[in-house]
Amino acid sequence: MKSQWCRPVAMDLGVYQLRHFSISFLSSLLGTENASVRLDNSSSGASVVAIDNKIEQAMDLVKSHLMYAVREEVEVLKEQIKELIEKNSQLEQENNLLKTLASPEQLAQFQAQLQTGSPPATTQPQGATQPPAQPASQGSGPTA
Repeated sequence: MKSQWCRPVAMDLGVYQLRHFSISFLSSLLGTENASVRLDNSSSGASVVAIDNKIEQAMDLVKSHLMYAVREEVEVLKEQIKELIEKNSQLEQENNLLKTLASPEQLAQFQAQLQTGSPPATTQPQGATQPPAQPASQGSGPTA
């Protein structure tokens, strides 16, 4: 008998604490004092409507802050995409230039390395045995 009597009291206490927490939380979100959001014990329809309005205001506030943050993030990402597109274009141009300047032997060696998955060979040992492939007009002196 005693446990049946305690359950409603404990349940009422839990509901009261939850209400008090919710009101405190919403008040802190909305920047209002507890007195302006206080519930009377009768839980009249007007107080429920007032709480619903406060909850809706808080949700609208959170929504507007989230939308602002998302818009800022979208702008940052758009700028990063723009920079990456420019960098990609620059690298494609560089790649095309290197392809045109490479000898057929170098291209064949590169294709073979791609197919086998081996890392590119170091160019220093090859450079010691083979002269670099440059046009004769550029070999006369340094250019600035």
